[in-house]
Amino acid sequence: MADTEERAEVDEAEIAAHWKEEEWIHPSESFVAQANMADEAVLERFAQDKFPESFREYADLLDWDEPWHTTLDSSNPPFWNWFVGGKLNASYNCVDRHLEKNRNKAAFIFVPEDEGEVDQVITYQDLYVRVNEFAALLQDFCGLKAGDRVTLHMPMTPELPVVMLACARIGVIHSQVFGGFSGTACGERIVDSESHVLITTDAYWRSGKLLDHKEKADEAVAKAAESGVVVDKVLVWRRYPGKVSAATPMVGGRDFYVDELMKDYKGRRVAPLSMSSDAPLFLMYTSGTTAKPKGCQHSTGGYLAYAAGTAKYYQDIHPEDVYWCMADIGWITGHSYIVYGPLANGATTVMYEGAPNWPDEGRFWNIVEKYKVSIFYTAPTAIRAFIKWGDDWPGQADLSSLRLLGTVGEPINPEAWMWYRKVIGAEKCPIVDTWWQTETGCIMLSPLPGVTTTKPGSCTMPLPGVVPDIVTKDGESLDDNLGGLLVLKQPWPSMLRTLYGDHDRFLETYFSEIPGSYFAGDGARRDEDGCYWIMGRVDDVLNVAGHRLSTMEIESALVSHPQVAEAAVVGFPHELKGEGICCFVTMTVQDQSEELKAELIAHVREQIGAIATPDKIRFAAAVPKTRSGKIMRRLLRDIAAGREEVGDTTTLEDYTVLASLRDDE
Repeated sequence: MADTEERAEVDEAEIAAHWKEEEWIHPSESFVAQANMADEAVLERFAQDKFPESFREYADLLDWDEPWHTTLDSSNPPFWNWFVGGKLNASYNCVDRHLEKNRNKAAFIFVPEDEGEVDQVITYQDLYVRVNEFAALLQDFCGLKAGDRVTLHMPMTPELPVVMLACARIGVIHSQVFGGFSGTACGERIVDSESHVLITTDAYWRSGKLLDHKEKADEAVAKAAESGVVVDKVLVWRRYPGKVSAATPMVGGRDFYVDELMKDYKGRRVAPLSMSSDAPLFLMYTSGTTAKPKGCQHSTGGYLAYAAGTAKYYQDIHPEDVYWCMADIGWITGHSYIVYGPLANGATTVMYEGAPNWPDEGRFWNIVEKYKVSIFYTAPTAIRAFIKWGDDWPGQADLSSLRLLGTVGEPINPEAWMWYRKVIGAEKCPIVDTWWQTETGCIMLSPLPGVTTTKPGSCTMPLPGVVPDIVTKDGESLDDNLGGLLVLKQPWPSMLRTLYGDHDRFLETYFSEIPGSYFAGDGARRDEDGCYWIMGRVDDVLNVAGHRLSTMEIESALVSHPQVAEAAVVGFPHELKGEGICCFVTMTVQDQSEELKAELIAHVREQIGAIATPDKIRFAAAVPKTRSGKIMRRLLRDIAAGREEVGDTTTLEDYTVLASLRDDE
């Protein structure tokens, strides 16, 4: 964990309560009349069921090969087991069981960025065929079996959920790395998960450019080899044969085009493997307070049950809905609310490949109109971009099909919330502002759209069975309207089971800071009405456009540049992204030119990916440190934000450092 002096800002006296919004918004009578859960008495009864039996409601939405005999085994906390004794298959629950009634229903509507390319409608029957054929390839050609790990480094194309569900069908653990990450970042995750098969693609579109993705696979394999992990096979989904750079040729005996291999697997069927409820389903890497990403391991039964239940009740998915979560499947939001949650409910889901403003700022709204999207789930960063682009763009499209809006990824300011409701939702759509994390797997705090009266900017109440609290760093509960640390005080089905290969880090990261509680790493307050207001990260993890990035990982990337002696990375308020990246660097050379800044920015992009692009590079003769040698990032945050006054400096080793940084502003 971070040094106490570095974490001084987590003290409740130093966490500001950012917003106070008094206006209540009630769901409309028409929405309540059709909601999956609209009876407050039913919700109350659900919430009052004896823990943990209340969670049976979600598990009953699935088809089990063998029923569970114990809802929760809590004999070895925090290594909890849910739905003990039960067996099921995630791929079967998301695909096979829908065939009898809905085989010709669209599972996915894939919209490529290039408007010259035809949209794809993939029915549940199509999905079934593709998943089975690829599962056969994984078994026969790759020799994979239950428990093996496979790394996916894929963009937003329909092949990605096919691969995930094929892995789930045969019990192989998939680890999808965000397609925007560099090959180096992907290689590090290959090493941690000990994957020997990498699945990727040749190219994809972004902002009007066809990008070569295969080159990242070569970088990833080389990076893994440096640590002694050999990738035996690289499977490349070929979307644009001959259109990408010849500088990244296929390596004989290692690299294979999927379309050529699949000729031998046409018509193949693979029986779904019945998996124990606590069997790992996937790994999802997330940033922590060290440079090493954390491989969050999620289980099959608990995760899938909670994803299905929250999608049905909190996103109010109905059979006739066209649902669109605009997240990337490379993040947990895409796993839970593009793939597993919606498909478990037999939903129709839109997948869009590219940028929201290509070829213009009306692209999203044109898609909503074209496919009559009824549920739209996005991030506050995107909403702020929509506001900046102006009301005219959504005003040109027919958005009358929308009946529910959602937000995810970061706190939303009340002004953006109100704009979203008025301009996009025509003041008729409830907004479900959700709080959750990679580690929690699914939604933890959210309005129930057919029941909850909402406050702009607040994620309102915990879900039934979820027990949050706002505490001091000593674990003492705080009164209303006092900012503190957000913790969860009892387990829930979709929680991470451990960090892959590192139980000790799992215990230290999540359960040592506040004994007896899961510490989320976020600050929050609870108002007098019981509504929760999330106030952002309190550790050394940045939340940039809804994506969690480790300051340590960015610092390590900077220090790997031959002319950087030391680096300190902090966040600062950013009008569009919520939080920007400011890098303070001490150089081994006198050069402090704009050209060198640009070189450092490009270096970070190359090492991690475009998502980690620094917004500011500040040259510094030294960075402020405590007497024990720890960088005082909270002072740097003040400087990066342009605040006139900085926090407590009593532990600062050298006051001249602070003065020189001020002079450099």
